[in-house]
Amino acid sequence: MIHNRPGAIAEGWRKASYSGGERACVEVGEIGVDRAIRDTQNRALGALAFDRSEWTMLLAAVTR
Repeated sequence: MIHNRPGAIAEGWRKASYSGGERACVEVGEIGVDRAIRDTQNRALGALAFDRSEWTMLLAAVTR
């Protein structure tokens, strides 16, 4: 299940590798074993959090 977690406490936020040098990108962070993504320019809006299996499915779908 995807949750919008405003102010999600995630560690190790990093720019997504496909963002290149663009300002408009997403960041990926870790919340324990879960993952979260957020908009770099709108960090205050929170993050979408995914559990481990959802994250794996998301990555598989995006890379297809």
